[in-house]
Amino acid sequence: MRIGIAKEVKPAEGRVALLPNHVKQISSKHEVIVESDAGLLSGATNQDYVAAGAKIVNTAESLFSGSELIVKVKEILPVEFDYLKSDHIIFTNLHSAADRPQLDVLLERGLTSIAAEEIHQYGSPNCPLAGEIGALEGLRLTLASHGGTGRHFFPHYGAPACAAIVIGLGGVGRGALRTLLSLGVQVMGFDNYDGALFRSKLDWPQDNFTTHQLNELAALLPQADMIVNCVLWDKTRDDHLITREMLKTLKPTAVIVDVSCDTAGTIETCKPTSWDDPIYKVDGIRHFCVDNIPGATPVTASQGYGNALLPYVNDIADFGVLEALKRNPWLAKGLTTFNGLLTLKEAAQVQQRKHTDLSEILNSCSG
Repeated sequence: MRIGIAKEVKPAEGRVALLPNHVKQISSKHEVIVESDAGLLSGATNQDYVAAGAKIVNTAESLFSGSELIVKVKEILPVEFDYLKSDHIIFTNLHSAADRPQLDVLLERGLTSIAAEEIHQYGSPNCPLAGEIGALEGLRLTLASHGGTGRHFFPHYGAPACAAIVIGLGGVGRGALRTLLSLGVQVMGFDNYDGALFRSKLDWPQDNFTTHQLNELAALLPQADMIVNCVLWDKTRDDHLITREMLKTLKPTAVIVDVSCDTAGTIETCKPTSWDDPIYKVDGIRHFCVDNIPGATPVTASQGYGNALLPYVNDIADFGVLEALKRNPWLAKGLTTFNGLLTLKEAAQVQQRKHTDLSEILNSCSG
């Protein structure tokens, strides 16, 4: 199979789907094509890819036209739409429920697309990085020089430490906790899953960390210098944990960091931003809602992402996409489009489209 590694076109996105050490584990059996400089910001040169057995092409058009399986990090953007063909297998983070134009094109072309964000049995390896970097950005924005409350993250000289709220204590939330608690911040962690609350308290049994149920959130918001949202919100819901009305209860110098970045999701006033223009205000409250936070550390993030994708890429290349889907239930969870059919239930619900059950695809097709 011809496997293409595309250069990301999203602004300030330096990650790459597979690094040379991953390519080396594929290239003995399959042809690997890499778009020129795709890995440069992740510490991988064209020469590194060639040494691993890959072929370099100079343009995205050449990469897409010469590849069957195309692996990426971020969604397919409009500038890439014209490159898509019916025989492509696209494997990347699609987030298609919130992106109707992208899904329109995937269905219109009749290609196979697999959402990488759906395939991780134990959470994406980039999730902890997102939580860690998001927490650091939040701390930066609590400094008075950036419009924050001006509290230090350590409780020096009898003055209280910065107070943070972390919503959701899964992979992203634990990354945020790891950063904030190691720096001495006073943290309140919120979740409704008793297992997450118990594990977090077990891992951080210290005086500067308390755990709470989500129904306590509204009452404690006024205490926060920073709020870090790590809950991935169900896109079919129209309610919120933090409403616009609740912003009135926050300190005017507080900052909201929405790592999950669901438009009007956990936080009603959230909308995605970029690293070029990361912050906006609603009712005077600063919001940091960059939707590709791990892209700030591409060297580390690409290694983790590639490690997670590699086994699935090998299976698709070795056995074909349908057999790979049958062999790997978690890979099958990510199937989004196939032959013009929409198989991802969430996208169908949000966009009110016809949904084809995955079992119909797998049972009607032989490997």
